[in-house]
Amino acid sequence: MKIILLSGGSGKRLWPLSNEVRSKAFLNLLPAAGGGKESMIQRVCRQLSDAGLLSSTLIVTHSSQLEIMQSQIGSLVPILTEPHKRGTFTAIALATAYLHEQEPFTDEVLCFLPVDPFVENEFFERLPALPAILKQSASDLALLGTRPYFASTQYGYIVPRLTDTSASSYLPVARFSEKPDLETAQQLIAQKAFWNCGVFAFHRSFMLDAMRKRGLPIPYEDLIRLYDKLPEASFDEEIAEKTRHSVVVPYDGMWEDLGSWGALTTHLANSANGPGSVSDDSVNTHLVNELQIPVHIIEVPDIIVAANAEGILVASKQSSSRIKELKPNEGLPPMYEEKSWGSYRVLDLHPRQQEGELTEGTVTRKVRLEAGKHMPYQKHARRKEVWTLLSGSGEFVLNGKIIPVQAGDVLLIAPGAGCAIKAEQPIELIQVLIGTDLDQEEVPTFPATWEEVVRACRNGQDSD
Repeated sequence: MKIILLSGGSGKRLWPLSNEVRSKAFLNLLPAAGGGKESMIQRVCRQLSDAGLLSSTLIVTHSSQLEIMQSQIGSLVPILTEPHKRGTFTAIALATAYLHEQEPFTDEVLCFLPVDPFVENEFFERLPALPAILKQSASDLALLGTRPYFASTQYGYIVPRLTDTSASSYLPVARFSEKPDLETAQQLIAQKAFWNCGVFAFHRSFMLDAMRKRGLPIPYEDLIRLYDKLPEASFDEEIAEKTRHSVVVPYDGMWEDLGSWGALTTHLANSANGPGSVSDDSVNTHLVNELQIPVHIIEVPDIIVAANAEGILVASKQSSSRIKELKPNEGLPPMYEEKSWGSYRVLDLHPRQQEGELTEGTVTRKVRLEAGKHMPYQKHARRKEVWTLLSGSGEFVLNGKIIPVQAGDVLLIAPGAGCAIKAEQPIELIQVLIGTDLDQEEVPTFPATWEEVVRACRNGQDSD
């Protein structure tokens, strides 16, 4: 059986820390088993490893999240990227096509689940039983459901068909209900419905048949070429709700969706996280501060204060999810990003407009480059850059020339010049971008490894 983790959400209810690139799965806030802090994706990978399942795991994520994913889990798990966000059905189709291409003559069971469930190890220990349950029940689809402990309007429900012949390890599915109103949720609980944990297990041939019926190509490269033209679709609506022979496997352990500040803060080790403090009489109040300036909270109970370069949120925990309605930072680039080589934070942003058209502007970023890592070799035709090293040392490449650099050095990069930098010791630098292509991502224009960059420079392959 293959385990496939689905990533790609934006976690808008956890603004300002989460954004289109840095979703809730990547927030390093949870207490780690060995001390320190970890993110949800790091926790899930650790639990999969404990269950002996990590070696057979694949992650599907949007291309914009590839670098932050690599930054957090390294090479632990292979990562498949979607060129566009098209919903869970399309992501599952892409993974199925990819796995079919890798091993075309097997019909293994594929088990898909979200990248960020907050569960006990028992949850992952239940997964290896799913292939046997599919066979025993003669079902096309097996799902995992947990018993509700309150009437939630934020979760989907699986209503089982209760019969005397139902096996104790699984129940046939009667129907689904997605995020019902409160009254309906209470009725569903009375019908012994389960919360839908978002786990789908089926034989690969089941999904391949579904793709053929919908006119989707089976070859992976053909599906990738069509991806931007595919409609957004969820697996629940396209497949689960239309499958006649499906079963739900009860899971009685802890299962939570930490998709709101109210839910997430119940699992934080400290009330104050980051510079600042929370007074003892500020009961059930939490501070999460990624800014360098302190925030102090005195005698204000039941609130969340979250602050970083994207903005500042002050809200009652009960109402904090209403931030989605405001659509903060819509259309703006992220102010903080984690990369495979380190991270950067936007300190200042000055786009300039003249008669409605964007002209030359400036972006100032503080960059951290981890020891042994390097930024990709790249060129930008419509911007110049000024880099000032604050700390650390390493090698800098400019138009094919290799230069040693250290704290205090100022590096000038003209428009069209090729440049890259590698840290021997961790480097912090201030990067000022001046021009008109300030929103463009770093697009490598040279070999991927630093050794290849150096070799090419010495051979004179890029000495403009």
